[in-house]
Amino acid sequence: MIEQLNIRVFRAINFFAGHNAYLDKLGIAAAKYLFTVPIVFLIYLWLKGKEYKNIALFLGYAAILGILLNFFTTLFYFHPRPFMENIGKLLVNHAPETSFPSDHTTFMLAIAFMSLYFRQTRKMGIGLFLLGIWGGTARVFCGLHFPLDILGSVFIAMISSYIVFLAKGRLRKVNKLILGIYFALSRFFVILKKR
Repeated sequence: MIEQLNIRVFRAINFFAGHNAYLDKLGIAAAKYLFTVPIVFLIYLWLKGKEYKNIALFLGYAAILGILLNFFTTLFYFHPRPFMENIGKLLVNHAPETSFPSDHTTFMLAIAFMSLYFRQTRKMGIGLFLLGIWGGTARVFCGLHFPLDILGSVFIAMISSYIVFLAKGRLRKVNKLILGIYFALSRFFVILKKR
């Protein structure tokens, strides 16, 4: 029953693919490239100052943990992509591999959810969450994923961000080490430039 609902919702979203060139281009762009927005956000935070570098690291940990959880999920559960079952219209070519969960969506939403834990990034986190949902829906629209793949990504992103939040105290020590190395290297390169 859940699988039938999954396919029905997929067909309802994917139905619009292939009817309008502009809509297709928008969907393809979102499905393929929207995940770069959180990367740009991490770079922006890193360049903003030391306090924000700490936040950027926490956001990065959540994204890495989310992708690792995805990987372990695929070791125990395989679900074919829609095009592997000849369902719907495919707008973006992809290798025939497991569809559950979506790495793109997990990556975006792990950063979005982790952003919500910090006052400085909360507003941007809401925006990133909306972009993550848009990106996930676009991947359904393009025939790459089923809706349950995206819901699975939401769940995994929530778990990964919460685990990082709980481990924040211990991870601050890792941050201190990483930032220490970063600032030491920065000073070293400044000295080299002056010579």
